[in-house]
Amino acid sequence: MCRTYNTIGSLTTLKSHLYNSNIHDFKSLKEVRDFQSSYTAIRQQLISHHENLIEQEKEMLNLDLQRLGIEIETQKQLSEQILTDEINRLKQQLQILISHTPRNIFQRLTKDFRHWYYKREIIHKEQCLDSDINKSISSLLDIYQTKKDRYQFITSNVDEAVILSSHHPLSELERKKTRIDDLNSFIYGALGEQKVVKTLETLSDDYFLINDFSVSFSPAIYNPQEDDYIKSIQIDHILVAPSGIFLIETKNWSEKSLENLSLRSPVQQIKRSSFALFMLLNNENSNDQLSLERHHWGDKKISIRNLIVLTHTKPKEEFQYVKVLTLNEILGYINYFKPTYSINETQRITDFILQINKQGTIATN
Repeated sequence: MCRTYNTIGSLTTLKSHLYNSNIHDFKSLKEVRDFQSSYTAIRQQLISHHENLIEQEKEMLNLDLQRLGIEIETQKQLSEQILTDEINRLKQQLQILISHTPRNIFQRLTKDFRHWYYKREIIHKEQCLDSDINKSISSLLDIYQTKKDRYQFITSNVDEAVILSSHHPLSELERKKTRIDDLNSFIYGALGEQKVVKTLETLSDDYFLINDFSVSFSPAIYNPQEDDYIKSIQIDHILVAPSGIFLIETKNWSEKSLENLSLRSPVQQIKRSSFALFMLLNNENSNDQLSLERHHWGDKKISIRNLIVLTHTKPKEEFQYVKVLTLNEILGYINYFKPTYSINETQRITDFILQINKQGTIATN
């Protein structure tokens, strides 16, 4: 099986966009696609879940109201008993005071004051009996009223209660759906790249596949043939094979996309990437590091073949220096070429390219 390095570029970009949008639910491209296809069902399940929650809340509120009603009545009776006992105690103390005969003027003054105090307390407590009872159950009454209002609202406005209950999760679901739909180009790109990778991985372990190769140049590389300064390149796949290097650009385009003049030409894109990669691999420094086996005629050049793989359909035209293939044609094309490198050489070439990819920026002075 072909040895593979790095995650495909579109998938990495997709995950990055989702992460930056605070969306962490998805671990794979399949999960994202499943979410898109199941969105309507997921939305309905969410609404049904909140319908069940509202029904459960209604049942709980009904039980709570019954329990609170009993608790309020019990507390009311207890408070009434306590306050009545307190009034009766004061009345008894008043009767004892009345039956007592003072011996001197000091006792008489004390008796008069206490008589006034008991009568005042009894009158005050009798007048405030109902309000004191209500105070003792006021917190329970507040809870009861709140639950009763909620119960009446749910009973009379079931649909509105469900909408309010599910508003936040539905808004979050819609936000994810909108953001993911905005990223469809990356999703389709990742699907195409994933198909290519799965196809290439069926090759033997003499092949090495590097996904999402990217590098910057300081200063830019000049291509005199195109009069182009190349500051950076990004390559979907580099296949290091016994027959050389295959630089592969994947496009998951429909026939309509092929005719879209606003889309950047993948031919020009892969040609400039190929030129820069060729310059990196075929120079005095790279020759020393790679230590490829010499032919008696001289140093071997590392050949690069440029492939554009279209997962659906391809144009009828042929292009200079670039081969355009469908997914079904790619293995036949790769296997057509005869081996020119040993397994050790392909491994060294792969390691060299991976080292460049790890560096990120290459000084070209």
